Amino acid sequence: MLARVDPSTLAKTPSRFNSPDGRWVGVTARVSVMIYNTSLLKRDQLPTSAMDLADPKWSGRIGIAGSETDFQPIVTSIARTYGEQAALHWLEAVKANAGGHDYPDNETLTAQVNGGQVALGIINQYYWYRERAQVGAGAMHSAIAYFAPHDVGYVVDVSGAGILSSSTHQAAAQRFLAFLTSVQGQEIIAHSDSFEYPIASGVTTAEPETPFDELEPNSITVAELGTGAEAIELLQEAQLL
Repeated sequence: MLARVDPSTLAKTPSRFNSPDGRWVGVTARVSVMIYNTSLLKRDQLPTSAMDLADPKWSGRIGIAGSETDFQPIVTSIARTYGEQAALHWLEAVKANAGGHDYPDNETLTAQVNGGQVALGIINQYYWYRERAQVGAGAMHSAIAYFAPHDVGYVVDVSGAGILSSSTHQAAAQRFLAFLTSVQGQEIIAHSDSFEYPIASGVTTAEPETPFDELEPNSITVAELGTGAEAIELLQEAQLL
C-alpha cells in the first residue's frame, strides 16, 4: 500500500532503521525499559532479563499492558530468540503473575506503577518521561532501568513514516517526509513532548536520557520485528488480546 520513499530522504536515517524495501523511513525510536516503584523495589532487586518475569516470585508484583502495541515487539523478540512455544509459555506465566494488573495501555501502566498499585512493568521509555512532564518531578515515585545488554526484553522499536500509493499528492508527501527527517524536523521532535529519540540527520534528544548510541538492545532487526502478526497470534492464544 506504500510508495517508495525518495532515496535522499532514506539516506538521512541509518538504513537499519528504515523499511528493508524503502517503503517507509525511520523518524524516531523508542526503547523498552522496566519501570519500577522506588518504594516497593530497589534497583538491585530488579530482574536482569524479561524472561525472569515468568518466575512465580513476581506473582502479584508486575503489571502488563498486553493489548498495547508497544508490547508486541518484545513478544516477537522472545519468539525469534527462543521459539513461539517458549514465547507463549512466557506470556501465560506473565499473565498469571500480573493477575488483575493487566492494563489497557502503557499510560495506565506507568501511572499505576508510579502510584504504587503495582511494583514493576515493561514500557517504552518515553511514557515515563511523559508522566514526569505531566505530574511534575516531585510526584514521581518511580524510575526506569534497562534489562541486561542484548536481552530479549531490551528492544529498540522504530516509528516510521510512509506515503500511501493511492495518494494524489505524492510530491508534497515526499517533501513532508524529507522535512521530518531533516535537521529542522528532527530538532522539533527532540524538543517536543514526544520524548522519543530522533534518529535522522544526526540530531540527538534534548532530554537527559541515555544517549541513543549507548543503548545495548537485542540485535533483532526491523525486518525480523516485521508487522507484529506473529506476536498478535501469540497474544490472542494467551488471551491477552
